[in-house]
Amino acid sequence: MTATVASHRKPRQHPLASLTGGSRTARTVRTAATLALAGAATATVLDGTGQAAPRPTPAQVKGRIDALYQEAEVATQSYNGAKEAAGTARRELTRLQDEAARRTQKLNTARTELGALAASQYRSGGVDPTVRLLLSADPQRYLDGAAVLERTGSHQATAVAGYARRLGSVRQVRQRAEETAERLAATEATLKKQRVTVVHKLDAAEQLLNRLTAEQRKRMAGPGGDGVSHGGDGKEAAGRGRADRGAHGDDGLLDGVAHGAGIAPGERGAAASAPNPRAARAVSFAYAALGKPYVWGATGPSAYDCSGLTQAAWKSGGVALPRTTYTQISSGPRVDRSQLAPGDLVFFYSGISHVGLYIGDGKMIHAPHPGAPVRIAPIDQMPFAAATRPA
Repeated sequence: MTATVASHRKPRQHPLASLTGGSRTARTVRTAATLALAGAATATVLDGTGQAAPRPTPAQVKGRIDALYQEAEVATQSYNGAKEAAGTARRELTRLQDEAARRTQKLNTARTELGALAASQYRSGGVDPTVRLLLSADPQRYLDGAAVLERTGSHQATAVAGYARRLGSVRQVRQRAEETAERLAATEATLKKQRVTVVHKLDAAEQLLNRLTAEQRKRMAGPGGDGVSHGGDGKEAAGRGRADRGAHGDDGLLDGVAHGAGIAPGERGAAASAPNPRAARAVSFAYAALGKPYVWGATGPSAYDCSGLTQAAWKSGGVALPRTTYTQISSGPRVDRSQLAPGDLVFFYSGISHVGLYIGDGKMIHAPHPGAPVRIAPIDQMPFAAATRPA
């Protein structure tokens, strides 16, 4: 008879078995442990890297907006340069195509003349000149005709040389036209790229502005500031720009101009102290543009970007400036900051991405950025780079 032997080893239990049992005590312990673990996890998240980033202050937002506007202005000047280059290439291509058409027409005329000469030679050729002389009924007449034929041969050689020359010139013009067309295509691609960059930067600035209240935007502008305002597409009506200028007044920097009417007292003084009549007319033009909106790529008359304004101002004085800030800086001799005179061009930032028209007393008229109309501002508002006096 086999005896049944009971095992004296205790069954193995999970360490948390007591917490997962069915008794009321076990359930209470389990609940407390769960809450403790959850609280610890929450504390870890709040104290560690999972904590939400602090909301930027208005000053930090303004700094980022200013940086975006400056980056957009750099791209705008590249856009302006590419647009100017594309216009030049397009005009050159049209000229070359017209020239190629004219030379091709002359080439075809020369080809026709050569064909007529070749046909005449073929009709009179094939017989030795000596035999033709012997068989001629009038030898003297033949000799006279031979002299004419010799001259004709000389004319034919000239015609052949002229045809070859015209053929070479047509090929050269066509080659230049092809190269210009390729350059135009590359420039237009750059133009498109810079346009996208400008729009992207301005959209980013607009999104940041949308986070601010009207009161915060007003505080950001501050006395004598940029006047950062809502409406970053730069297409505000001129009337809205004048109203903004009249309301805020740039801390008195408009020298008495209000709501776009009348002549500012400072205008007469600035024009009178300009070094020459052309500079005086440029200053008067800039004063007349006060309050007009900033639109990137614009050259007037209803809106301007910074270099578009200075170009238009000096054009009124009879001086043709190039389109961009980085080419306008070479439009005349450099002027030391201590020797500035009304009408001088003042440039800012290391990349020469902004320009204004100096009007005296440490002030300029400039087109700042979208949302800020043409206005008067101190030249120490931005990092001064150089100054030029257009000649």
